Amino acid sequence: MLQYLTVPVTPFQQNCSIVWCDATHQAAIIDPGGEIDRLLAEIERLGLTLTQLWLTHAHIDHAGGTGELSERLHLPIVGPHPGDQFWIDGLAMQSQRFGFAPAQPFTPTRWLADGDTVTVGNETVQVRHCPGHTPGHVVFHAPQIDRAFVGDVLFAGSIGRTDFPQGNHEQLIHSITQRLWPMGNQTVFVPGHGPESTFGRERQSNPYVGGA
Repeated sequence: MLQYLTVPVTPFQQNCSIVWCDATHQAAIIDPGGEIDRLLAEIERLGLTLTQLWLTHAHIDHAGGTGELSERLHLPIVGPHPGDQFWIDGLAMQSQRFGFAPAQPFTPTRWLADGDTVTVGNETVQVRHCPGHTPGHVVFHAPQIDRAFVGDVLFAGSIGRTDFPQGNHEQLIHSITQRLWPMGNQTVFVPGHGPESTFGRERQSNPYVGGA
């Protein structure tokens, strides 16, 4: 069984998720944006072995701690899609602009594309490319537990911003309606910020994509 724990990090309260395989106790961290020591303390408390880092996209609050954590523990960085290379290149500028500690640069060990899968222990998670908030944004879907880790594509009652460089509102709506909704109304999603919700609830009541 795949398990997860969501730990809000950074002044932006970004929902960083620790996901792990119950059988092997191997774990991945989705979007280690910062507060690395706190995340490692949770890994230790849970009795897990951290084996990799997964990125939905490369905004500072999601990716700011990735380079340091990867270097410290010699961990592979998986994702996002190559469309976010320019955001990775600009991490130092993002750090300065938003008042974060200087982010260590990194190169992903493996880029992701739509339809790829990633594996932690005995558990396989599906990857969907969902551009719009950023061009290289990906979502991690775990159908075995009806969960999706959607980064900043969709929120409870809202959607991701598209006013950043290379954001695209039409693309974002398409990503939500064509790639998230087919995962099923029952799927609970973990957004990049704020509380969890279900795709069914958002299809009904979200003012940006409700009824879509």
